[in-house]
This record gives sequence, C-alpha cells and structure tokens, in this order.
Amino acid sequence: MTAVLAAAALLLTAGCSSDDGGSPGGDGSASASRTSGQASPPERSGERTPPAKGSVKVLRTVATGLKTPWGLAALPDGDLLVSSRDEATITRVDGKTGRKTELGEVPGVSPAGEGGLLGIALSPDYASDHMIYAYFTSASDNRIVRMIYDEKKPSGEQLGAPDTVLRGIPKGVIHNGGRIAFGPDRMLYAGTGESGDTGLSQDKKSLGGKILRITPEGEPAPGNPFPDSPVYSYGHRNVQGLAWDAEQRLFASEFGQNTWDELNAIKPGDNYGWPKAEGRSEEDGFHDPLEQWSTDEASPSGIAYAEGSIWMAGLRGQRLWRIPLKGTETSAEPQAFFEGEYGRLRTVLPAGDSKLWLVTSNTDGRVEPEDGDDRILELEVS
Repeated sequence: MTAVLAAAALLLTAGCSSDDGGSPGGDGSASASRTSGQASPPERSGERTPPAKGSVKVLRTVATGLKTPWGLAALPDGDLLVSSRDEATITRVDGKTGRKTELGEVPGVSPAGEGGLLGIALSPDYASDHMIYAYFTSASDNRIVRMIYDEKKPSGEQLGAPDTVLRGIPKGVIHNGGRIAFGPDRMLYAGTGESGDTGLSQDKKSLGGKILRITPEGEPAPGNPFPDSPVYSYGHRNVQGLAWDAEQRLFASEFGQNTWDELNAIKPGDNYGWPKAEGRSEEDGFHDPLEQWSTDEASPSGIAYAEGSIWMAGLRGQRLWRIPLKGTETSAEPQAFFEGEYGRLRTVLPAGDSKLWLVTSNTDGRVEPEDGDDRILELEVS
C-alpha cells in the first residue's frame, strides 16, 4: 500500500492528472470553448433542436449512505444497482424507498488509487439470462466480467462466479477508464484509460486509451474498423462516459491533463489525438472535440442523453453540464447546474421521460465529505 501511495504521489507531482482531470496548476480559463468534430454525420431531417437554456429540478434523494459509488444500472422494475469502487460490492437500491440490499462482493477486484469495481451494465437479454456485466481492476489488469444475479439467494450471496469476457486492459494507479454500456446494436462498449502510459493511446494493438466494442461474449464486434480487433476509436486519454442520442450516435467524455477536458462525438476508426493533442488541434488526422472545458470546470465522468442534450457529471468541476445538441454539434453554449451544491458528481443515467439519476462521488478520497456519504438523486430536466 505504501508503494501504491508513493507512486500516486509521484504521478500527481509530475502533473499527470487523475480523476480530478488536471493538476491544481491547470489554466482555469473561464468557460467551455466550442469546436466542431471532424467528419461528423449530418443532422437528420426532423430532429428537434432543444432550447438554448434548460432547467434541472431535484425531485428527491433516492438513497444515501453509499461508499465510493461508481457504476449504476437500472433494473426493469425501477430499482437500481450501484457498484462500490473500493468495497467491490454491488448493492440493490429500492427505487421507491431507497432501501439497500447488498448482492455480494465481486471476487478478483483489487482496489487501489482510481482502480477497483467500476462500471456495470445489464445484459441486453437480462429478462432471460439475469446477467450483470462489470468492469474492474484486478491484480494484473482491467477486465470485463459477467455474473448471474440470483435474487432468490440470501443477501450477500446473490452474485454468481464471474465469467471473464475480456481481459488485458492496462491498469494503473490512475486512468483506468471503466465505463461500460450496451449500445443500440446490442454490442458492449467500454471506455478505457492509458493507465498513465501515454504511448498506449496511439498504439492500435493496445486496449488502453480506447473505446472498445465487443460482442456480449467478448469477441471483436462485427463491423469494427480494424480487423479482428475490439478497438472502435483510439487516441483517448481516459474515457469514463458513454451515451447515445435519439439517432443512435455515440458520444464520450474524456479527461484532459492540465488544459482541456472533452466531449467527443465518436466515429469508428477515428483518432482523438492524445497525447499529441489535448482539446482542439490544428493537426490533420485528429477528430476534434465538439466541446472542451478547462479541467477545473469539468473533469467529466458519466454522461447521459435526455431532452435533446448530453448531461455530463463533473468531478473536480462539481457541477452537472447540459450540452444541447444539433446533430453532432452543439446548438448553444453549455449550461452548468449544481455548482458545488452536491460536491463531486460521478454518474448520470437516464430514468425515463425527462428524468435522470445522478450519483455523487464524495467518498472517493478526493475531498472531505460534509455529510460523510454519497447519494443518488432523481432529477427532472428540460
């Protein structure tokens, strides 16, 4: 443990950012700077452009007392599953009462630094197979597993043995990525980090610093841009947010180093620039972000699509960003909500209609939480 802490301190001293998105010496410039993604698909006819200004209302606090929450998945009956990064457990939260029931601990998780039990997702065939997918840091790598969830077993014993779907994603004290989500095509997408080794992002043979696309069984998905490879896009630094809009276009949030955090429109096979570019670049061959923020305003983790906008949770920025879309470009300036009100924000998930679930991240060791725990909020947005 001493060696791990020493390594983390060395990396941070060197100016390499972590979940905070940038060192304290970041440029701190005032607001988001809009750029256009290259080779973006055009806006579909009939798409509705959202209003320039939106709103957010907190409907209720769903649950409190969460420890290092990271991933979130909604069950068909309205209950929620939440993963604990450091405790390596998955807990079921009653969507109405907030009552918590621990499913069990995921074996093989080795929490350290920013690693641990990270993103979770339900199988697209969950109604019949009851499979939960999880992305976690093991002693040797980051990997994706799937487990059967048996509600009939006693609390704490409801998770089956993990079946490894994909292994060999580079791990580190920092930049482990970790977000997973099934897309409209029923394929599994994963955002990975370069684990502090910047050269991995441009190496198409490495799984680090990428967005991956695989079948539910872990094979490279049909139609991927590189033959026999799970790599879907590359040149990323640390991807922790994935979401699709109403036209099935993929967006991803990404941590910058000291200057620019990014929201990207993802095109298969494109190079998003890291480490040669951070934010907008004048170099040919790099796909520019559709939005960028100074690192102290964002440090983005989870994202969700609702009401014509991408909603992006900020860790160091301690705010929820609304980014109204017109195709794969922004239709108006991003708008910030909750600045400092709920602390660090980790995960945001659609809750149906005009609602979102929002998960805070104040027990991850970055700040001293005022109330000693983390929570899930239900929001109404426009």
